[in-house]
Amino acid sequence: MVNQEVVQGTVTPLEQKSDDILISLFQSGEEGVFRILVDRHKERVRNLIYSIFSDASVVDDIAQDVFIRTYEALPKFRFESSFYTWLYRITVNKCRDEMRRKKMRKFFSLHAMLDGSNAELQSKIRVNPEDNSTQELIAIGLKQLPEKFRIPIILKDIDGMTYEEISEIMQCEIGTVKSRLSRARTMLRNVLKPLLES
Repeated sequence: MVNQEVVQGTVTPLEQKSDDILISLFQSGEEGVFRILVDRHKERVRNLIYSIFSDASVVDDIAQDVFIRTYEALPKFRFESSFYTWLYRITVNKCRDEMRRKKMRKFFSLHAMLDGSNAELQSKIRVNPEDNSTQELIAIGLKQLPEKFRIPIILKDIDGMTYEEISEIMQCEIGTVKSRLSRARTMLRNVLKPLLES
């Protein structure tokens, strides 16, 4: 196969190449391109971790572990899904491991929830984010969500992922994702009912 870049006399900088091309280069021995993948995706990974734990002190360590695990697994990446989705699955699994290890059941941040893409819920929660008592009430509701309900809300309402992507990341059927999202939102609204009615 003729290299089109050679024919056209142009060379695309590595930073502008797709994830799949960078992964192919990595798998062929050019391990230095992994840094580009990290730089490209690290902020979204960090945001996801923070949304799950609501604790800035754990973000760096978990993100580092995620990218170490990614580096070790990347030679076996089979291009059956996007790298982004595959990386998120690694991140979610690492966060689950960490929660089990520490027996943490922390809620994700109020600001992330209010800044998320769930416009319906946002429109009903008419509160001042600086109101500590309101933050506390909402935090109580979020804290009550079990992991299997909390994670889909983070991926869908905060990160804006599709049902298909969430299904792949959580390794469950799309119908299960939709069901958990619906139930999680209902649970949250029930806790927040006094605010929603005001």
